[in-house]
Amino acid sequence: MAGGAREVLTLQLGHFAGFVGAHWWNQQDAALYRPTDAKEPPGELCPDVLYRTGRTLHGQETYTPRLILMDLKGSLSSLKQEGGLYRDKHLDAAIAWQGKLTTHKGPPLLTAATTPKPLIPTEGSIRVWSDFLRVHLHPRSICMIQKYNHDGEAGRLEAFGQGESILKEPRYLEELEDRLHFYVEECDYLQGFQILCDLHNGFSGVGAKATELLKDEYSGRGIITWGLLPGPYSLREPQKDIYRLLNTAFGLVHLSAHSSLVCPLSLGGSLGLRPEPPVHFPHLRYDATLPFHCSAILATALDTVTVPYRLRSSPVSMVHLADMLNFSGKKVVTAGATIPFPLVPNQSLPDTLVQLGGATPWTPLSACGDPSGIRCFAQSVVLRGLDKACHTSQLTPGTPLPSPLHACTTGEEVLAQYLQQQQPSVRSSSHLLLTPCKVVPPYPYLFSSSLSQQAVESIPVLGALCSSSSLNKTLGDLAKELTKLNLRRWASFLDAGVEQDDLEEVLQELCSLAQCYQGGDSLMG
Repeated sequence: MAGGAREVLTLQLGHFAGFVGAHWWNQQDAALYRPTDAKEPPGELCPDVLYRTGRTLHGQETYTPRLILMDLKGSLSSLKQEGGLYRDKHLDAAIAWQGKLTTHKGPPLLTAATTPKPLIPTEGSIRVWSDFLRVHLHPRSICMIQKYNHDGEAGRLEAFGQGESILKEPRYLEELEDRLHFYVEECDYLQGFQILCDLHNGFSGVGAKATELLKDEYSGRGIITWGLLPGPYSLREPQKDIYRLLNTAFGLVHLSAHSSLVCPLSLGGSLGLRPEPPVHFPHLRYDATLPFHCSAILATALDTVTVPYRLRSSPVSMVHLADMLNFSGKKVVTAGATIPFPLVPNQSLPDTLVQLGGATPWTPLSACGDPSGIRCFAQSVVLRGLDKACHTSQLTPGTPLPSPLHACTTGEEVLAQYLQQQQPSVRSSSHLLLTPCKVVPPYPYLFSSSLSQQAVESIPVLGALCSSSSLNKTLGDLAKELTKLNLRRWASFLDAGVEQDDLEEVLQELCSLAQCYQGGDSLMG
């Protein structure tokens, strides 16, 4: 890979993961386009970490995501399973056989979406993630699970045990292993795997088996898992709600056992059965019932918190990022983001941070409740998209300084000192980037009128991953809710391949995980 990129292979498991992934890849693709007369040096982020180069039989270069995704029958809409770049299956077979070769219609540019795509869909027309994916995929990317249906009441992938059993079947296990070997063998320096996985349905079981496979076959590589949950729900469908609770609990326990790091991501207020209102962003207006909206916000947060292992210069490897956050058994972390970061014209970064005061500067995104008063053990923070002129105070020399932040000489120092003030004894890592987050269509227009009356193409974002004491209560409450369940009423969950002993084990593991986040010294906790 050019520049010695430390490659990452992405796995997307499930339909909501497909929504988040579609926004994620659209944002990556938008960031690839640079003006032809651009004089600035190569970008701060290295796209080769996520993308792979290929060459068509006609000698044209292609650039496609290094991606394996799994979804159910009926989830692709008009997208073909082998992707949209191929005209006949004989060519597909020839390309698959020859490894790195891919086909691509269009000019020989290093970009994923140079072939014509349909018009950008209206929000009302979007039913599945492939309706708004603007990026062409390699034929080895999409793996369809034919035995379960995306739509309809029957044949759904509802339970953790069903998901686990999929990757126990030779057909699907061999297909996944084949695709893994294809992508991994062409990497020069694979740093690890990032997994976007539905937590609320049977894909939590698929994720559990997939991470177990990765840990066994690729030991020493980073495995960072993002457990995804759609927006808030209602208590009108008891079976769905109970299954969601069970799948989430089983998923978190098994994923954390096999991953370097696990982070639940949701705009809901709680992982438990009691519905909580969706989280609030001061400068966004979104519909929490629309996966298209929720997934866009989560993808933007992901695009920011994953910056450390995608940097072109001095990247922090996935393994090192996980090691910083997961000490003393704290494998589960929370995420938060400020979307967009509220820097007003003629204001500096120190001004904005001082105005935030002692409040938590980001909106929580891990369904762990109100972040006020919680303890942070370790954190990784990224602020991106601010002009360099705003990074430090612009006060006239001799003017009394409003705060110690105004005395800092670099933006990096401002951010680091602010975080130190907020959480004095925390193991903290921070990055400041000029590169904003791209939000061009089909990204939904969610921005409040207070932000701008004009089209917004990119925004500044503050994102954070935290090893947080809030997980003590969140995981503990999840365990309490499980103990209250009368499983005889939900025998169908056990029929799907999970034993009563498995439930007892998950309860014990949840309680053990929760205890990791009790008080104690923030560094040695």
